[in-house]
Amino acid sequence: MEMLFILAVALAMDSVAVSIAIGSKYKMLLFPKIVWIAAVFGFFQGVMPLAGYLLGITFADYVQAYDHWIAFVLLAGLGAKMLYEAYKDEFDEEVTDLSHKTLITLAIATSIDAMAVGVTFVFLKTELMLAVGMIGVVTFGLCFVAVYVGKKLGSFLETKAEMLGGFILIGLGCKILLEHTGML
Repeated sequence: MEMLFILAVALAMDSVAVSIAIGSKYKMLLFPKIVWIAAVFGFFQGVMPLAGYLLGITFADYVQAYDHWIAFVLLAGLGAKMLYEAYKDEFDEEVTDLSHKTLITLAIATSIDAMAVGVTFVFLKTELMLAVGMIGVVTFGLCFVAVYVGKKLGSFLETKAEMLGGFILIGLGCKILLEHTGML
């Protein structure tokens, strides 16, 4: 359960970074719009692992001997991608407006990583509905707070959130690999 919570936090960091950027750019947002923003990010972040899981079960039997390597490569690769994106620091360009279309596009873009993690849920025998729910709720809560933080602190924290998520995913990938190879 604790590991799942840490994973949920890591996956939420892309959405959190964008939420900070939204708060920074649109300082006059009202409570209902902030709830909507957090709900959109939470929904897609929670649903995408389900899609990944469904994809993963189609080939799980064929790769069972290497599942820990697949989980490691996916998690470490996603973590490295998040670190690279934090280094590029292009969040302000992503948030062009707050239309429903833009929010949904941003939510899908920031939750692709969660879909890849959903594939690993098959190999790790994760309780799927608990994971989906926790990822969605954690993302909602963190994005809700992140919009307010962005309104106060501006864009200073955007890359920090992205970097934290990247390091957590790399760490989880390493932990899985070390556990399955008997080194931990």
